[in-house]
Amino acid sequence: MFTGRLVGIYTTAEAGKPLEPHTELRAIEGVGLDGDRYAARRGTYSDRDGPHRQVTLIEREVIAAVNDEGVELGEDETRRNLVTEDVPLHHLVGRTFRVGEVTLHGIKFAPPCVHLEKLTRPGVRKALENRGGIHAEVVSGGTLRIGDEITAVPG
Repeated sequence: MFTGRLVGIYTTAEAGKPLEPHTELRAIEGVGLDGDRYAARRGTYSDRDGPHRQVTLIEREVIAAVNDEGVELGEDETRRNLVTEDVPLHHLVGRTFRVGEVTLHGIKFAPPCVHLEKLTRPGVRKALENRGGIHAEVVSGGTLRIGDEITAVPG
């Protein structure tokens, strides 16, 4: 088992626009994050059906490694909504987990895309290959807060 924490919350209301940081934000069951482009179905890939676009997560440790490898990347530039610390995200695909009072279910891996590299810089897509985070759906909503504990739900 693990216990990690939420260290970043990011959203944007429009596709292709920079993500903005939050200290807390409401997660809406079956929808996503309040005010985010995918919750409003205005994201670049909103035309693709399914709950997998509700929330995206990435590990702070991955971002640090990418920077250590010489590819500059800010947490907001990953285009992921939630940044975690001490959480093995790939192990949460197919599992239910809690972020503070919010319950999420890991849907699938979130590989970096060409669109991400167009919005950032060359090398980002390759640097995040096989470690781009995960997509999740909101099973039970509530308020997400920086510092929230992240744990897997037994079962």
